[in-house]
Amino acid sequence: MPQTVLITGATGSIGRRLAQLLIEKGYAVSILSSSGKSLPGAKAYQWNIETGQIDPQAVATADAVIHLAGAGIADGRWSDTRKREILESRTQSTALLAKTLRETPNRVRVFVSSSAIGYYGGDTGDRPMTETSPAGSDFLAQVTRAWERSVEAIAALKKDGVPVRTVRIRTGVVLTMAGGALPKLVQPIKLGAGAPIGSGQQYISWIHVDDVCRMFIQAVETESWHGAYNGVAPDPVTNEGLTREIAHVLNRPLLLPKIPAFAIKLAFGELAVTVLGSSLVLNKRIAHETTFGYRFPKIREALEDLLK
Repeated sequence: MPQTVLITGATGSIGRRLAQLLIEKGYAVSILSSSGKSLPGAKAYQWNIETGQIDPQAVATADAVIHLAGAGIADGRWSDTRKREILESRTQSTALLAKTLRETPNRVRVFVSSSAIGYYGGDTGDRPMTETSPAGSDFLAQVTRAWERSVEAIAALKKDGVPVRTVRIRTGVVLTMAGGALPKLVQPIKLGAGAPIGSGQQYISWIHVDDVCRMFIQAVETESWHGAYNGVAPDPVTNEGLTREIAHVLNRPLLLPKIPAFAIKLAFGELAVTVLGSSLVLNKRIAHETTFGYRFPKIREALEDLLK
């Protein structure tokens, strides 16, 4: 079992919880930080993706790397500049890690990279997607495909003649009150202004933050994990279903009609696909090829844990 895990993107909502769970399991945790921020119990090293600088000690002291770094997909409208930032924050950071792993003596034998179910496209309707489904062609798919291709440079590295084991977790909508989509859905419902968006029938493939963090940890610990896995719960829900479940857990009524799709498109532009698009993604490899057990397989129990 690796002893020191290096995390990128560790100050995000997933990274913070992941670091906490790793420390609770007895791991030493180090992080790469571009802002100078650290985390309790973790050792911070500096890096600058734009200038290609990284403290080589971050890699030299690690047994495993979990790579989460990347600009937030839904943090702002998709201007050309923003699109470039979303792409390059993922591909350039991976390239920098690959270069450092290649040039710095180290003992890293496993590299687990975040990816996203956007690999299949932002709107795949009600067609079930598994790990063998083809990639999409829209912006989200282009970013995710390039992101995954950048990991190939690390898969090509060898330790004692053995390739570095690489795993890609294609995460769905991660539910946590520390950030992301859930707080934005909860707030209007608390105020009595919640409503389904668009048709409400678009699928949301979600996962509780603790389950996705445990998935990353099991990917580090288990030699048989390799390649791409869909990091989603086994119980996808529709937008309307999720909205109603949140209202039920909060004991709040839903009084307003559905928010029309055209209003979302006017407000968010191309970014609207992240809430209007339907993604019915299944966890086929997790279910059939691993021993991973979900703590929150159903949406009701996930929301009750997060909201109560």
